[in-house]
Amino acid sequence: MARRRAAVNAPMHLVALPRGRDSAKSLLTPWADAAPMTEASQNSPAAPTTLADLRSEIDRIDSEMHALLMERSGIIETLIAVKKTQVSGSAFRPGREADMMKRLALRHKGLLPLDTIEGIWRIIIATFTYVQAHYAVHADVSGGDAAMRDSARFHFGFTVPFVTHEHARAVIAAVADSAGDLGIFRMDQGASAGIWWRDLVGADAPKIIARLPFIERPDHPAGTPVYCVAKPLADAAVREIVLYAARVERWSETLRAGLAQHLAEVSASAADGSHLSLLVAASGEVDQATIRASLEPAGLSDFAEIGSHAARFAFKPVRS
Repeated sequence: MARRRAAVNAPMHLVALPRGRDSAKSLLTPWADAAPMTEASQNSPAAPTTLADLRSEIDRIDSEMHALLMERSGIIETLIAVKKTQVSGSAFRPGREADMMKRLALRHKGLLPLDTIEGIWRIIIATFTYVQAHYAVHADVSGGDAAMRDSARFHFGFTVPFVTHEHARAVIAAVADSAGDLGIFRMDQGASAGIWWRDLVGADAPKIIARLPFIERPDHPAGTPVYCVAKPLADAAVREIVLYAARVERWSETLRAGLAQHLAEVSASAADGSHLSLLVAASGEVDQATIRASLEPAGLSDFAEIGSHAARFAFKPVRS
């Protein structure tokens, strides 16, 4: 426990972690040093020093935070009137949310753990998204309820309804039948899950829109990697990583090497009769025709885009 506290209180820096080929760009951004004390700050009024003064300051800050949340609520009410999304589907914007969470991590400092601040922000964002347009989160709990429930509650809070299903394909079907619900399931489904990504093929079929958590780090409280699916969000998709469903006649090492040459990899595969179905993840910087051409030597018969998400954003706390 003492080691854990020491790590929490240590200065935080953003560092690159080893990543797979599903990350289009390197991320290595150090925390900025604290601003030096200026003459103005030296001449500012003395900070409170008694317990009563400090508690009064905490009460003042709490009141201001509450007032700001109510002010944010008022803006959301106006947003609902402008966008008219109260009854017209999901208000979830994964690209915007991924960017918000990255900026949050980059600017955070002090003794408050990032786990806490990220959790607070996720509840604020998800709840205000919910009041714009009600939705539920459907989860595949075939690999265990606890991890998926932790992921859903951490990323979407307790106001949003949580609905469990026995497999990923049931989650996709529930999202397809909804007005604007979201679905989550583990990325590492395993062979027993079948060709679940085929259910995402088609213009009106649900699509993968996010990879959670947005911020990866050791000991994340909801660190199970999951895909988030929703009905197509044409104006909100982030395309740093693009996902494709493909069907080929055979597998070969040449196929793997050809994909890797174009910043792509096979994320999942399953037998499909005498053929092989693949889930391919590729950098959004590589056009679809190039990925298709990489698969054609293996006897490509079917190929379709089934979603996209932000690139991995990974960091860990280190001692200065």
